[in-house]
Amino acid sequence: MSSSTETMSKRSLIATIADEDSVTGLLLAGVGQVSNEPGKESNFLTVIPEKTTVEQIETAFDTFTSERDDIAILLINQHLADLIRYKVDNYTNAFPAILEIPSKDHPYDPSKDSILKKVRRLFGE
Repeated sequence: MSSSTETMSKRSLIATIADEDSVTGLLLAGVGQVSNEPGKESNFLTVIPEKTTVEQIETAFDTFTSERDDIAILLINQHLADLIRYKVDNYTNAFPAILEIPSKDHPYDPSKDSILKKVRRLFGE
């Protein structure tokens, strides 16, 4: 088995950085994982306005994208991705894939999505 295949086979989790409603729905769908392994305690961050700081969101983003080798996809509410847009836009690794999702109170805006911007650039639009 090649090293890239081994790396991909380890990545089996979906991580989430989202508001309470989005995280609750994803946990009910079975996305959540909690363990006792240091550095891999959970694969989600519930962002509560006025309680969760931008630094905590940045730390969770860095943990899910750089430090963990078991995350295949990172789902982040688009309005939260806007708070750390410089990190999201500068992220270039294939894994985990970062997908911006809408929330109940914040509709999806395709003009802000970093993946769509990269695709448009690729096709010369």
